[in-house]
Amino acid sequence: MRVLTALIAALAVATPALAGQAVSLKADVASSDAVVTLGDLFDGAGAAGRVAVATRTGASVVLDATVVQAAARRAGLDWANAEGLHRIVVRGGPPEASAAAPAAAHGNVEVLTYTRSLAAGEIVQPTDLAWIKAAAAPADAPGDAEMVIGKAAKRPLRAGSVVLAHDYGSAQVIKAGDVVSVSFEADGVSLTLEGKAMGPAGVGDTLAVQNTLSKKIIAAIVTGPGQAVVGPAADQMKASRSLRYAVR
Repeated sequence: MRVLTALIAALAVATPALAGQAVSLKADVASSDAVVTLGDLFDGAGAAGRVAVATRTGASVVLDATVVQAAARRAGLDWANAEGLHRIVVRGGPPEASAAAPAAAHGNVEVLTYTRSLAAGEIVQPTDLAWIKAAAAPADAPGDAEMVIGKAAKRPLRAGSVVLAHDYGSAQVIKAGDVVSVSFEADGVSLTLEGKAMGPAGVGDTLAVQNTLSKKIIAAIVTGPGQAVVGPAADQMKASRSLRYAVR
């Protein structure tokens, strides 16, 4: 009985020592190189901060919070995850570099991610996007899925990665060299001319069009395949687009 009592007492003393070092998730989670370490994620990681937990191949990487918590525990760290986060978004670049950039959202926030990998030029569909809970939202992450749906991927995109503004653009409806019909309407006057597209463009984009007759270059706003406008209609489209992005 005396031996059992001594053993219980010894375990009671030893138990606190088995607990990991308490750490907290950084407000600005960033990795300055391709390797994401515990030190990139947590304040107070100490020597365990050198432990690698993931590799970042793009502008950001999304980590499973449960996997990170387990990795921290193995390294002797204790992250309570009191916010109940499911994902941790790690962006590229040193934390100090973000001071001059637009502020990112922090805390238990929602970020938009891709549900499947997309090839460059593919059109983003509603089913290609999903909201997840994360520790932070990058400053250039869209706050509305409607801003992304129907857009074309500018580069290959990986499933699970966070949606960023520079990932996508307007789907091309005009290619360089296409014949474009440019319309002008104002005060009851309607004019139409044909020109050659000097580059690719999507609906709402500004396109340089060379007048077939005069060879002069004009700037027009694309309204559809082979169609563009100048004058008041173009100004209205540009104003509408600026307002739409400003309120989101």
